[in-house]
Amino acid sequence: MLISEIGQFGLIRRISEGIAYTEGDVVVGIGDDAAVLRVREDRYLLGTCDIQVEGVHFIRDKITPYQLGRKSMAINLSDIASMGGIPKHAWVSLGLPLDTTVEYVDALYEGMKDETERFGVDIVGGSMAHMPDRLMVDTFIIGEVEPDLLLLRSGARPGDLILVTGQLGDSAAGLVLLLDPAMSCEEAYAKKAMEAHLTPTPRVKEGRAIAQSRAATAMIDLSDGLASDITRISEASHVGARIWAAEIPISTATRRIAELAHKDPLELAIFGGEDYELLFTAPPEGAEELAAAVEGETGTPVAIVGEIVPANEGRRLVLGDGRVVPLEAMGWDHFRR
Repeated sequence: MLISEIGQFGLIRRISEGIAYTEGDVVVGIGDDAAVLRVREDRYLLGTCDIQVEGVHFIRDKITPYQLGRKSMAINLSDIASMGGIPKHAWVSLGLPLDTTVEYVDALYEGMKDETERFGVDIVGGSMAHMPDRLMVDTFIIGEVEPDLLLLRSGARPGDLILVTGQLGDSAAGLVLLLDPAMSCEEAYAKKAMEAHLTPTPRVKEGRAIAQSRAATAMIDLSDGLASDITRISEASHVGARIWAAEIPISTATRRIAELAHKDPLELAIFGGEDYELLFTAPPEGAEELAAAVEGETGTPVAIVGEIVPANEGRRLVLGDGRVVPLEAMGWDHFRR
């Protein structure tokens, strides 16, 4: 059997089923945005890692080393944010072709340092190795969270509402521009979309505000696309979901770029991925107040985009004209083609 037959998430499930935790300090292992370890009665340790491989995650001549450094840290900071945690320390491992310049590595680390310093994170170690034909950046971040503030994918319940921070689809729109440099787009729109793709903003402050409210029931970061990531919450929580297409926050920039590229902006927002916004759930009686509180504290808008339903109702997308269609997990998967 080939890994392409089961896909990235099928492979993760297969690996996790074969691992037994021998230590009692593992609160959450494989299967959430970060591992959770019990280190003190009043603190859990969070740990996450993510890799950026040239030719898979980035094209070297389409991203500066500084931007790559920032993004490689931001995607890990986003995982800590989605658990309601505070990021603390980072490690970096590099795989470098022999033709890599010292100046390139300097700029890469400058980006990583700038991104981590925004959130009080120190880079404390790592490793380096020769890679024969492509560059690789592998980052690992640990953080902490109070046990009563920890948010997992598994807490959503029927009746909860589904919320997202920010706007969806900007990163996918930026990728469209990146891959078609001949496309002519208004400068402000292009700048917004390209920044979303090349230097995403991890919602660390927003994640803490959501956790500290004690009003949310589940959370995940939007790395693989809304359709895929609500699937992760649905599977972990054993529930279904309805997403209201008309309520999904899509920027004017994404709509304009989609128009120029003859694409559907809704598809960019639902399936595009790499937005690194937060997708979370909350009981209906407090959802609007939670959205307003997070926006008031952080300045980041929050939208209610759907509802959690019983598992037997599956995952559905309610279109603007009232039609209800299946919502398939068609976001990014490393091994399916």
